[in-house]
Amino acid sequence: MPEKVVIVGSGPAGWAAAIYTARANLEPLVFEGAVTEENRQDGTLPLGQLNLTTEVENYPGFPAGDLSHYLRGALDEENAWLADMHQKEGCSGPELMNLMRKQAKNFGTRIITDDIEDVDFSDRPFKLKSLGGEEVEAEAVIIATGARANYLGLESENKYKNHGVSACAVCDGALPRFRNKPLVVVGGGDSAVEEADYLSKFASQVYMIHRRDELRASKIMAERAMKNEKIDILWNTEVGEVLGTESDGVTGVRLTSTVGEPDREVEAGGMFVAIGHTPNTAFLEGKIDMTEKKYLKWTVPFRTNTSVEGVFAAGDVADDYYRQAITAAGTGCMSALDAERWLAAQGLH
Repeated sequence: MPEKVVIVGSGPAGWAAAIYTARANLEPLVFEGAVTEENRQDGTLPLGQLNLTTEVENYPGFPAGDLSHYLRGALDEENAWLADMHQKEGCSGPELMNLMRKQAKNFGTRIITDDIEDVDFSDRPFKLKSLGGEEVEAEAVIIATGARANYLGLESENKYKNHGVSACAVCDGALPRFRNKPLVVVGGGDSAVEEADYLSKFASQVYMIHRRDELRASKIMAERAMKNEKIDILWNTEVGEVLGTESDGVTGVRLTSTVGEPDREVEAGGMFVAIGHTPNTAFLEGKIDMTEKKYLKWTVPFRTNTSVEGVFAAGDVADDYYRQAITAAGTGCMSALDAERWLAAQGLH
């Protein structure tokens, strides 16, 4: 028998969709993603981007305070270590994501730790094939695969990935190789400021490399960067080359001016790239309508419908504007309700 609904992805959108479909007795099956080295490098491991974030200050319901006792009781035993790591400054990304996952499991959501690598949406029931070779059929599908970090595309950058080049300060910033060294953050948006601010806890100095003369970040985030004595913003510059050695990894960057100034070199023990994201939709190429930037298209106003009837999209995989955990979770809820009502209209629920 086909599954009533399969959810692909495990960020806030995926777990919100799972919670709502499970409570509607749709018995959802979630493919949360595979734990592979490739996914680790791309930042696409299970639990989504929020799992790579430190303090989450703006998700309603989680003010600053000691949540350790709650976390210890709420999480599975295998994740109870998060309670011991709790910083009492608000809920962290990993804490929030594991709480969402547990909540979905509590309502009966089934979870497979694997990627979906191919789909057939040409006929119903839909067919999905996983990286591990598992094939499932589904009456309805919710795509919530999110987006991943972009890189500059430099040959030298690729050479030093995992040897001083990273796109996730939270994942790597506390490693011994980066401690008490000058570090570089590339970008000028909120994500770049967050990365720089986090790295300032470990680095001797953080250089923000921005190709313009004004940050794109929100005012409150820009002020945070300006006030941090460890952050030095290098305006009108971009990285031309990542410098390093085979034994030491990254040792610095060569900067190119965007206003005609001479090139310069900056010593650094690591470079963190924070220049936007690419939606995780490669496995859907040719199967469903996308935007020019490869985000999935919502085809009905104020709904999560896609160009394929019975397939819905939630979260950052279809949203390149808001890109917030709460909006992702909101569209996850919407996609679940849309899927439930669509299944009912088909006489399948």
